[in-house]
Amino acid sequence: SEGVAMELGKLIKQARQAMFLTQGEFASELNVGISTVKRWELNKSRPNLKGMKAIKAFCYKNKIKYKPIEKEWLEYSKGV
Repeated sequence: SEGVAMELGKLIKQARQAMFLTQGEFASELNVGISTVKRWELNKSRPNLKGMKAIKAFCYKNKIKYKPIEKEWLEYSKGV
C-alpha cells in the first residue's frame, strides 16, 4: 500500500536530518547520486541492497535506529 512505501522515504529522510546533512552531503556519505536520495525520500524508488548496506553503515556509525528502516524496506519489497 502507499502508506508502507511512504514510511520508508520518511525514515530515510529522518536519518539524514538527524545528522543535519543536506541531501547532497548524505548522498556523498552513502556514495550515491543526489537524485537517488531525492527519489528515495519521495518514495519514487527504494534503495537496492548496496544502498541499504550504505544506509545501515551510516545508521550504525551515527547511532541511528536502523531496524525500522529495514522493516519498511522489507515490506516495500514485498509490495504490501
